[in-house]
Amino acid sequence: MRKIPSLLLAFALAVSPGMANDLPDLGEASRQHLSEKQEREIARSIMRDLYSSPNYLADAEIEAYLNNLGRRLAAESSASGRSLTFFTMHDSSINAFALPGGYIGVHTGLLQSAESESELAGVLAHEIAHVSQEHLSRMIAQHEQSYLPSLAALAVAVLAARANANAGSAAIAASQALSLQSQLDFTREHEREADRIGLDILTRANFDPRGMSGFFTRLQRANRLYDNNAPDYLRTHPLNSQRIADMDGRVERMPYKQVRDSDEFHFMRARLIAMSGTADDAVNRLRDQVQNRKAPLQAANHYGLSLALARQHKLVEAEKELASAMKESKSPVLSSLQAELKIRMGRFEQGLGLYQAAIARHPLHMPLAYGYGSALLAAGQSQNAIDFASAQTRLHPEDARLWRLLAQAHAALGHKLGSHRAEAESLAAQGNLAGAVEQIGLGLKAGDGDFYELSAAEARRREWQETLAAENRKK
Repeated sequence: MRKIPSLLLAFALAVSPGMANDLPDLGEASRQHLSEKQEREIARSIMRDLYSSPNYLADAEIEAYLNNLGRRLAAESSASGRSLTFFTMHDSSINAFALPGGYIGVHTGLLQSAESESELAGVLAHEIAHVSQEHLSRMIAQHEQSYLPSLAALAVAVLAARANANAGSAAIAASQALSLQSQLDFTREHEREADRIGLDILTRANFDPRGMSGFFTRLQRANRLYDNNAPDYLRTHPLNSQRIADMDGRVERMPYKQVRDSDEFHFMRARLIAMSGTADDAVNRLRDQVQNRKAPLQAANHYGLSLALARQHKLVEAEKELASAMKESKSPVLSSLQAELKIRMGRFEQGLGLYQAAIARHPLHMPLAYGYGSALLAAGQSQNAIDFASAQTRLHPEDARLWRLLAQAHAALGHKLGSHRAEAESLAAQGNLAGAVEQIGLGLKAGDGDFYELSAAEARRREWQETLAAENRKK
């Protein structure tokens, strides 16, 4: 079994970053077959490429929302004891996917197509079930060394099917010698189990279980309507009438539950509209939604329009729209934009005060911390930014955004070692250890730190170098 981690890593890296979000759902690796360290290595290599992909959506508010929703669901699963990280890929297709290491990716198309928060939560619960049920481990255990070549063939078939259904069928037919059909059967069994466990997670987390079955039914209907242009979720998560019937049967036995969507669900959908296309198009679309009340939550229309107007640098108008949204909702998402607009107007004292008050009310909403640190820098308070970001990195040592903020603050004061060291930590948090070693090396060459800072930086460089060397020996 020692060869399996390196083979899986080679397979993951063989897929280009642009294709990584289309991988078949692999579930997560069990400690019986991969050590925690080996799984971290695999996850780091995959995520390094995803983070550098142009399709990766580095939006703090959307990530914060997905991670809050994911944690709520994970708390009701057997994965509650492990770390799960949710991230977003800018892709209009309807898809989500699980990776080793507890990483779960969500396409923007899924957020935009979900008609309720329970529908979105149903898909995330399904992915969490893949993680909690250790599906990758079970496939490796069943097929041992023959499994990974078949997995590679399955990936080729799935990716080919996206472009040409006939090509996908040909790829499947050509791989019969590798028993690909048995792999497909096994992954369908995984999907049925993820449906069952995911539905339980969804129900225990107090979402509407009909959200999950209803969403899958709509996808299946779209598959029949569009034939060879099926939603991506159906390609990476094989769906059939039996699965739909199983879910419907279970849901019918459950009492009806009316669940209100969170404000944040609607805010994130409006945020995606505001970010898409040209600023003029976004303003026109959202202004139409405000005038015609085309969303369940009118505050979301005002919020989205405020964001779109800010893209046009119409900050006074943006404030007016945001004020309308804040009459209906007290979400930290709105408080974050309110403070950001003040900073962009150059009203630093007001903006910093708004950030401080919002952080006191919502200390766990990380976009407020990122915004406050950036605001301190914009206000010329670089040392305060260093103090704030340093305290935050001690609380959240794996947060790449905080380390990058700290790097910018040190750079503003000419602290070369401090800036390179923080930038190195940011790269390491995203899996790029080679880049981290290079950055910290530049800082050590600058030599402007004291004895303690230089010693700590050198120790950190050795740690990363040793990890890289150990990984290279396995290749």
